[in-house]
Amino acid sequence: MIIPIIQVVVAILLIILIILQERSAGLSTLFGGESGFYQTRRGVEKIVFVSTIVLTVVFVVLAVFELTR
Repeated sequence: MIIPIIQVVVAILLIILIILQERSAGLSTLFGGESGFYQTRRGVEKIVFVSTIVLTVVFVVLAVFELTR
C-alpha cells in the first residue's frame, strides 16, 4: 500500500528535476542553439543530472517490484 505513494512522490520529483535541466541540451541545438556536442556539468547542474538518474532507477525498481507483488 505504501509503494504507490512512494512511486507518486518519486514521479513528481522526477518531473521537477527534468524541468530544471538545461533547455539547450535537447533538440534546440538543431534549430540554432549552441553548437557544442559535449558540455561538462558542474555544480548544481551535475547534482540535478545525477539525481535524475538515481530517481529514474528508483522509479523503475519500484515499478518492477509492484508488478511482481
